[in-house]
Formats: sequence, structure tokens, C-alpha cells
Amino acid sequence: MLELNQCINYLLTTSQHRVSQAMSARLSEFDITPVQYGVLYCLWVEKKKSPKEIAEILHLETSTISGILERMEKKGMLRRSISREDRRFIEIELTEKALALQEPVLDAVEEVNATVLADMSKEKQELFKSLLREIAEISLPAD
Repeated sequence: MLELNQCINYLLTTSQHRVSQAMSARLSEFDITPVQYGVLYCLWVEKKKSPKEIAEILHLETSTISGILERMEKKGMLRRSISREDRRFIEIELTEKALALQEPVLDAVEEVNATVLADMSKEKQELFKSLLREIAEISLPAD
């Protein structure tokens, strides 16, 4: 019988929960959540402008992104508008408030990453991240 601490799902879920708690606590100072950070990262660094592009990068449904964007718009972090080039699409524009958060938020995320990985050697850190990327890329059957 497989012990719980040998189950990949258990290990990933508990690890993700701990990292998410640390990230949430650190980002609360900026009044954003980890998923809102993901959206901001897509806009700051990836220069994506549409909900569909952001959803693809974050591996979320476009409808989920729409709700997140709505909450961020209410916080004054972005504006959504109909594309001038193609009226079927929505474009996202960051506000000054969100632009001012870029450096401190990216620094905070780096701090959390460094804290989480602090007890690992640089080689183990790179291996760990590589293995997580590999797992994320694997297409597993649903059943």
C-alpha cells in the first residue's frame, strides 16, 4: 500500500498550499492575490493585452480570467476596453497604480521564492524547478 507521504498528489498539494500561503501573505501588502500577480506578470513582462492570452499563459479558463480582471478593475489596477483594431476583442491597459507595483511586487515574489528554496543547494533548486516544469508539461489521462 502506498503511504500518503509517497503520493505525488499529496506531496504537490501540501507543497503548493504552503507556498501559496507564503505568497498570499507577502502579496497582501500590495492588496493582490497570487493569481492577480500572475495576471499582472502577463501584462508587465509578457506584454499580453487580451484575456485569452493571459488565460493561456496561466492555464486558466477565459471565464475565470474575466472574473479576476473584473476584481482588479474595481481595485483600480487596470482598464478593459474594446479593441480598436477588432471590436470582438477586449484589450487590457494597466493603470499607474499597477505600473507602480511592478518593481516591489516582483521583488516580493523573488523573496518568497528565495525563502522557499533557501535550504536547497543551487543545483537542487534548479533540478527541483526543472522537475516541476516537466510534470507541468506531462499530459496525463483524466481517469
